[in-house]
Amino acid sequence: MIIQRSFGTHDGAFHADDVTACALLLVFKLVDRDKITRSRDPKKLETCEYVCDVGGIYDIKIKRFDHHQAEYHGDLSSAGMIWLYLKDKKIVDPEVYHFLNKMLIQGVDAHDNGRVNYETGWCSFSHVISNFVPPEYDASDEKQYNAFLHAVDFVVSHLQRQLERYHYIRSCRETVFKAMQTRKKYLYFEKAIPWIESFFDLGGEDHPAQFVIMPAKEHWKLRAIPPSLEQRMQVRSPLPEKWAGLQDDELKKVSGIPGAIFCHKGRFVSVWETKEDAFAALKYILGEDL
Repeated sequence: MIIQRSFGTHDGAFHADDVTACALLLVFKLVDRDKITRSRDPKKLETCEYVCDVGGIYDIKIKRFDHHQAEYHGDLSSAGMIWLYLKDKKIVDPEVYHFLNKMLIQGVDAHDNGRVNYETGWCSFSHVISNFVPPEYDASDEKQYNAFLHAVDFVVSHLQRQLERYHYIRSCRETVFKAMQTRKKYLYFEKAIPWIESFFDLGGEDHPAQFVIMPAKEHWKLRAIPPSLEQRMQVRSPLPEKWAGLQDDELKKVSGIPGAIFCHKGRFVSVWETKEDAFAALKYILGEDL
């Protein structure tokens, strides 16, 4: 007999894909935390409503999500399989699906399927999850189980924050859209908001804006816009070279703006005392009235 709202996966060492698959089902309230089974015993797994990363079956009709069998030739791990299942079942809409897929799930899938090139000093989300695994190869089943739950709780929290961030970004989308309608060389926001994702989703690559002005706590920020979301570490038009790395009196002297505070040495962002100072800096750069 199948235990409703139960989850099964393999025992022993765990990875980001099975942990993330379990966490996704918990976040969307399809399984219960106290109904998690870790085993390779087919009889035990048969009692689970959802089984991930073990069993050699990928069949959403019976809620089995394994990718290790020779018959499966796709790029998904159990995490990607569950995430796709949630979309197909209309538990998440396509926009949420693509957001989290790009932000996290695709990376988990790629890592688990050996499609990641390792570099010294580079640590992925999957590496972080693997560090929850007990270091002892002969760790007891109880210790492995508790470590798995610890990892799952961590990922549940991470997913909830990612989804909260997504919904906040979406709530600011209309504000970004209105700012873009001016077709000016800059975007202006009266309060600090996440703008970059919505800007490029709304056609920002073809928009003439080169800079953004918005509050930065008690001050104001002038930030250069990147050419695309994928090139977010670059800028369309850098801040003046002679401002690079200067702050306070040095920046005041060079810029001639009394409210100068700081310009990053990378020339992508600067901070000013007032909104008027930030606009004066923009006028300095563009060499024209705004």
